[in-house]
Amino acid sequence: MDQEPLRAWLAEHLGCPDLAIADMRPLGGGSIQENRLVRCRVGGGTRAFVLRMDAAATIASSRSRAEEFRILEAVWRAGVRVPEPVGFCADPAIIGAPFALMGLVEGVGLGPRIAKDLALGGDRERLAETLGGELARIHGALDPRDLPAGLAFLGAPDPNPALAEIARLRASLDGIGARRPAIEWGLRWGESRAPDCPMPTLVHRDYRTGNYMVDASGLTAVLDWEFAGWGDPDQDLGWFCAACWRFGRPELEAGGIGSRAAFYRGYAAAGGRPIDPERVAYWEVMAHVRWAVIALEQGARHVSGREFSLELALTGRMVPDLERAILRATPPGTWS
Repeated sequence: MDQEPLRAWLAEHLGCPDLAIADMRPLGGGSIQENRLVRCRVGGGTRAFVLRMDAAATIASSRSRAEEFRILEAVWRAGVRVPEPVGFCADPAIIGAPFALMGLVEGVGLGPRIAKDLALGGDRERLAETLGGELARIHGALDPRDLPAGLAFLGAPDPNPALAEIARLRASLDGIGARRPAIEWGLRWGESRAPDCPMPTLVHRDYRTGNYMVDASGLTAVLDWEFAGWGDPDQDLGWFCAACWRFGRPELEAGGIGSRAAFYRGYAAAGGRPIDPERVAYWEVMAHVRWAVIALEQGARHVSGREFSLELALTGRMVPDLERAILRATPPGTWS
């Protein structure tokens, strides 16, 4: 790829005419979008960025890079620990697609490694508390009644976020032509038990181990805002605590890294809504349903031929295990 258009855009956007690109290479992680490290020489020093753009194939429920960047800007202003939003380029002529540019945050983001390498993240109960606190800040970052013009695309919250989520999941299944009776069973169970949500908030919708970064001492950043929007805050609590995101540490109910009590404690201390365990339990079941649908979408990206990837193919193979978890959690006696 010719780097000169990108170098010129960066130099103008940052007001640094002498900027030079010293290194540009793909970054690991980012199972839905493509991330690249861009290291630049500026004057006598260096600056490093992450460039985020659409992969060759994506999934229907993912936001555009422009929308994701605007949400990142909003939560950055609200004090959430995220990468610095540096700029957005809508011109596909620069690198072949629109892209977002963020400051590089040091740390490790791979979920299985974070769960199993106890040299990362510092004290694990403190890390769980910190993550609970960050989630509370996310939920309080925006008020749907007073929305900045740049976030008008968020629209108004759905009156029942659970039913809206189920409708989105059904649309996703239809979009890839998937017929999975166990998932349909889980969706019907979700409809029968859907809780009300009097006060929707901004929700991350993928807040879990694997979508934040840690160093040796603790949390460095919350990543991947492509699913964020209005919803039930209990959805994020359930997603973080769901068994499918514990990475082989089932006894550590908060993301495979700490206790549920520590996570909840951090959430409450930072001003989060009162936690109703029954509502969170509902969203833990729905986390398995949603992850099963996303896994099918990921597998379909590989099968489509637009993006050959062993990781995507293997993700699609997770679905039977998730379906078993759904069926175990939703026996007929739980429907009333």
